[in-house]
Amino acid sequence: MKKLMTFALCFAAIGSMSAQKANVDAAKKLSGNSDKISEARSLIQQAMENPETANDAQTYFIAGKIEFDAFDKDFSNSMINPANVDNIRMGENLLNGYNNFLKALPLSAVPNEKGKVDTKTPKNIVNIIKGHANDYFRAGADFFNGQKVYPEAYEAFIIYADLPEQDFMQGEKLEIPDADRGTAYFNAGLAAYSGNEIFKSADAFRKARNVGYDDKQAYVYEIACWQVAAQRDSTMEETAKEKILEVAEQGYKKFGMEEPVFINNIVNFLVTDEKYDEAVAKVTELINENPDNAGLYGLRGFVYDRKGDDEASVNDYRKAVSFEEVDFETLKNAGKKIYRAGADKWNSIEGNSEAARAARMDVKTNYFEAAKAIADRAKSQKADDSDLDYLIENIDYALTTFFN
Repeated sequence: MKKLMTFALCFAAIGSMSAQKANVDAAKKLSGNSDKISEARSLIQQAMENPETANDAQTYFIAGKIEFDAFDKDFSNSMINPANVDNIRMGENLLNGYNNFLKALPLSAVPNEKGKVDTKTPKNIVNIIKGHANDYFRAGADFFNGQKVYPEAYEAFIIYADLPEQDFMQGEKLEIPDADRGTAYFNAGLAAYSGNEIFKSADAFRKARNVGYDDKQAYVYEIACWQVAAQRDSTMEETAKEKILEVAEQGYKKFGMEEPVFINNIVNFLVTDEKYDEAVAKVTELINENPDNAGLYGLRGFVYDRKGDDEASVNDYRKAVSFEEVDFETLKNAGKKIYRAGADKWNSIEGNSEAARAARMDVKTNYFEAAKAIADRAKSQKADDSDLDYLIENIDYALTTFFN
């Protein structure tokens, strides 16, 4: 009786396996038939969920092929009547097809009961993916334009840009220009950032840099990602510092003073490490090479301020604002420093002697009124900065209160 039951169980298992293989075969036959795609997906989903066929490479190969065939059908239709084709759906087909193929590839490397390895399936997968490589870039753009920024646009752009370096593509002639890959990585970085995935975003911008993407914004945005990471998690501060410094140094090497954020970050980290003399020397060298750069004088003024050399800091900030072409942040920082230095001088003046009164008038003219003029210039560049408004309030209070 036990033997009879054992045989019955074996037959039941064989019957189950046979049924699931039949589902795979049926799904394969329906693939490419747009009217039957839902049925094909249902059949293959059953096979993927059944233990008997869940680890079979053919299951996932057919699942992927269903999606690619659906894309191909829609693509052909788009050549005739683009208005009747859903580009978002086509992109989703590409993503689903690729992900299923990725599951099929390692399973195809497992020897069967006869010890043979499936070599046909991987070749078919590679050929299909290679033939659709450029479609992933277009899908990324379609997702982006269709407000499917993350994860859809991100994944499509990453797949496209990563393809030449995928293990399964080695030895294949897949020519994707590095310039196009760089653009795709950059777009993926933007997409991931919009999805609040800052580490994926930073990695995408890093990859864009590494394939020679020429837009400095890839460097700037990668730095921004690590700044956000440090702000969100204090345990990330040291890692973020290392990453930012690496990107800033490469950015400065490539773009020089074209983008101040690179040298600003480099110098800021020297200041953070209290390497004031090294920071001063570095900025001074740049000033000698770029004597008309207002931002560099402001940067050295910042270093002197942190070092505690108020006089040198004020002098550099005055020099910075003497240039007509001076940026908002330099103006604001100069106004702050000169006002604070004036307040310190005011507080140190004692008595009402002629010398004391002259010293107070010097503070009024050369510090408070000078700071007010600088702040007003900054206000003309950016009218809605609350930090600047607070500075102006303090200066106005000093001018109207201290000299009545």
